[in-house]
Amino acid sequence: MPELSHAVFLSYASQDAEAAQKIAEALRAGGIEVFLDQSELRGGDAWDQKIRHEIHDCVLFVPIISQHSQERLEGYFRHEWNLAIERAHHMARQKSFLLPVVVDGTGDREALVPDEFRAVQWTRLPAGETPPAFVDRVRRLLSPESSTVSRAPASTVSSAVPPLREPVPLFWRSKPMLLAIIAVVVLATPAAYFWISKHRAPSAAAFSPPPHSIAVLPFVNLSGDKEQEYFSDGLTEELLNSLTRINELQVAARTSSFVFKGEKVDVATIARKLDVAAVLEGSVRRSGNTVRITAQLINAVTG
Repeated sequence: MPELSHAVFLSYASQDAEAAQKIAEALRAGGIEVFLDQSELRGGDAWDQKIRHEIHDCVLFVPIISQHSQERLEGYFRHEWNLAIERAHHMARQKSFLLPVVVDGTGDREALVPDEFRAVQWTRLPAGETPPAFVDRVRRLLSPESSTVSRAPASTVSSAVPPLREPVPLFWRSKPMLLAIIAVVVLATPAAYFWISKHRAPSAAAFSPPPHSIAVLPFVNLSGDKEQEYFSDGLTEELLNSLTRINELQVAARTSSFVFKGEKVDVATIARKLDVAAVLEGSVRRSGNTVRITAQLINAVTG
C-alpha cells in the first residue's frame, strides 16, 4: 500500500457537510487519509493554492453529488470539480481517478455534473452512510494493483467524452469460474455476429445498424442484497473491457449502456437508440460462494 497522505479528496457543497463528514470518518476509520475542506469561508489566494495542491496530489477525487449541488449553479466545489477534470485530462486514459458519490436520490441523467463524471460508475451512499464494502473498495483503488484499468472507447451515440473509467471491485477476479464465463461470452460473440450478419430479416432496411456492433446492458443483481450491486456491475465492466479488445466489434460505450440500468425498456428500443445489431443482457445471483449467472445475446435486427 502506498503512502496514503491525503489519498482521497472529498469535494462537496457546504449543505452536504454532514454527509461528507460521515464518509470521511468511515474512510479514516479504515486507515485512509482524507482531505475534507471544512473552511469554505476562509478563501484567499493561499487557501486556493492549498486546494489546488491537494487535488493535484490526491489519488482519488470524490465529488459528492446531491440535490444541494443541483441547486447551486455556482460554488467553490464546482471549481474543485473543474480542477480535478483538468488534472484527469493529463493522466493516462487507463488511470482511475474520479469516484462520484451520490448522497440522496439525485439521478445521474438529470445531475448537473461534467460529462467526465457521467462516464464512470457512481456510488450511492444515502446521507453519507458508508458501508464497509465502500471503504474496502476505496482501499483496492488505492492499491498499486488497481491503479490502472481498461477503458472502452466512446460510442458515436454518446455525448460524453471518452470515459475516465473508475474500476469496479476486483475481489472476484480470483474466481476461475467467473473468468471462464467471461471468456466463453467473449469467444462466442464473434461467432454469434457471423450468424447475425447472415440472418438479417428482409425488412431490416428500416433499421440497419453496423453488423458487428453490440451493447452490453448492466447485468441485473438478483441476489436480494444491494451490496452485491458492485459484483453485477463488475461483471458487466469486465465483459465490456474484454469485448472492446476485439477489433472487429463496435461496442457501445459504458456511459451509453448504463443509461438503461433499472429501466424497463425493450431490447429493440435500446438497440435503435444505441444503433447496435445485438444486445447482451443477463443477471447475477450470488449467495455465499455460489454464483449463478445467466446471459443471452439478442439479435436486435430480427428479434
